[in-house]
Amino acid sequence: MEVTSAVTPKARLAIYAISEREGSDRAFWTKIGAAFRNRDGSFNIHLDALPTNGKLHMREYDPQRKAAGGGAGESKEGGEA
Repeated sequence: MEVTSAVTPKARLAIYAISEREGSDRAFWTKIGAAFRNRDGSFNIHLDALPTNGKLHMREYDPQRKAAGGGAGESKEGGEA
């Protein structure tokens, strides 16, 4: 069985905890780890922290996002979650 994915084999993946804060309608993204894709399509995930709500979000790491103000503690409004 062949594994297909939009994630490229050598892509760096970032793991985020996304939380809602009381009194705010913004979602706060905190980078808490990284993931690496194996040749067989599985992933190794390294966490530096655990999410308090039990939810993780994994996406390709984009250094431009942090430089543009989309790093930890920034909100992600109107986009995919």
